[in-house]
Amino acid sequence: MTFDINILSLKDILDILLVAFLLYKTYKLMKSSGSINIFIGILVFIVIWVIVSQVLQMRLLGSIFDKLVSVGVIALIVLFQDEIRHFLLTLGSRHRSSSLFRFLKGNKKDTNDKEDIMPIVMACLNMSKGKVGALIVIERGLPLDEVLIERGISLSDICDTGDYIDARINQRLIENIFFKNSPLHDGAMVISNKRIKAAGCILPVSHNLNIPKELGLRHRAALGISQETDAMTIIVSEETGGISIAYKGEFYLKLTAEELERMLTNDSDSQN
Repeated sequence: MTFDINILSLKDILDILLVAFLLYKTYKLMKSSGSINIFIGILVFIVIWVIVSQVLQMRLLGSIFDKLVSVGVIALIVLFQDEIRHFLLTLGSRHRSSSLFRFLKGNKKDTNDKEDIMPIVMACLNMSKGKVGALIVIERGLPLDEVLIERGISLSDICDTGDYIDARINQRLIENIFFKNSPLHDGAMVISNKRIKAAGCILPVSHNLNIPKELGLRHRAALGISQETDAMTIIVSEETGGISIAYKGEFYLKLTAEELERMLTNDSDSQN
């Protein structure tokens, strides 16, 4: 049996491309949430089901697989309820006119003004030189309060664990907050709407077993918030002085000043 590519219409090609694109976005979403092995397992199961039912046409085994697939839809909803909830939240947020576009494009155009970025970069560089530990959460496309409410907590709940500041972004203020003798230096700073909302805050900690052992509690907290939201979290290591970023469930370690600035201004999203 030969396959004639001429039978494919423009609509069929578009259909194939859209399915491939959705599979790619689903793969990235599963990878960022730590569910990549489940996603691969589902793909393997689908391939086996197609071979058994469509290619080999095994009636008995094929009917069993058909029943499993019909029930599996409910199982998938249970397994990926957090990811599905996050996607629906993206569609229904108050920025819904552009939220779906941001989801599909990966927030490439969601940039921060350089005048708000440079104080953060300079503060991180100075803290890195002095090996001063820091944890800074920066709100991105999706408002943190909307996302976290879906998890049973809100941005105000996280800010309540620390102290409200509500100040403009300032290099000296950031360095003073994370100064070793400061009572707020152990917690996280939350930056929302281009203002420092609070400091000394406690973040949800990731329990991902694949995190390298040399990374401490700050890194686990940064990864935890990055898995729950699209926020970008900067970590300055107290032991090594290294600057890292946790974003969309992934670490970017040992960043230079240029790399940090590029990521914060969102020019580096193409690296993802």
